[in-house]
Amino acid sequence: MSITVGSVVLKNRVFLAPMSGVSDAPFRRAAHRSGAGLVVSEMVASQELAKERPDMLRRAAGLGQVSPFVIQLAGREAVWMAEGARIATDLGADIIDINMGCPARQVTGGWSGSALMREPDLALSLIEATVKATSAPVTLKMRLGWDERCLNAPDIARKAEAAGVKMITIHGRTRCQFYKGKANWAAIRKIAEAVSIPVVANGDGDSVTDVKEMLAQSGARQ
Repeated sequence: MSITVGSVVLKNRVFLAPMSGVSDAPFRRAAHRSGAGLVVSEMVASQELAKERPDMLRRAAGLGQVSPFVIQLAGREAVWMAEGARIATDLGADIIDINMGCPARQVTGGWSGSALMREPDLALSLIEATVKATSAPVTLKMRLGWDERCLNAPDIARKAEAAGVKMITIHGRTRCQFYKGKANWAAIRKIAEAVSIPVVANGDGDSVTDVKEMLAQSGARQ
């Protein structure tokens, strides 16, 4: 079964998650050759991309190597997210993904990644700026929330859809869980029920059996 992201039709529903230091261009090409319907770049800092920092340019490279070509952007200021989106579009990105899921302290310490889930108004302003800056479909990756007291992903998802986001990926943990314990696939269902766009379930999908159970529990459309 295929899935559509804006005007982009994906060949299947098996995706490679963006992983800093892992999903570089060679790894993405290998996953693409193996049949993945979508592979996403490592996280690209929007402000540093605009400043042409070499490692960010390298992360954003890959046009013509995989299709669709997806660049994931991170940032905390609307002006830089918009500029990053424009540059990504000029680089040939078919889809632009917004990172609101990274739990790393060096990212959240600068109020990027999953730290944005603590500031939903700021997060929405970044989403709106990114959508307005590009003709490519914009997607969003986030977690269930910052911690168990702040499980606000359904509300952010609704606002993101209203702002023009075309697909949402949810990692079934909070930021404060990092990668400990087991992903809560059932909790993703609240996000899937909150929006009409595709929702992707993420976290601990280590086998075909896992993935079938993940989809059954989450109600995700991927």
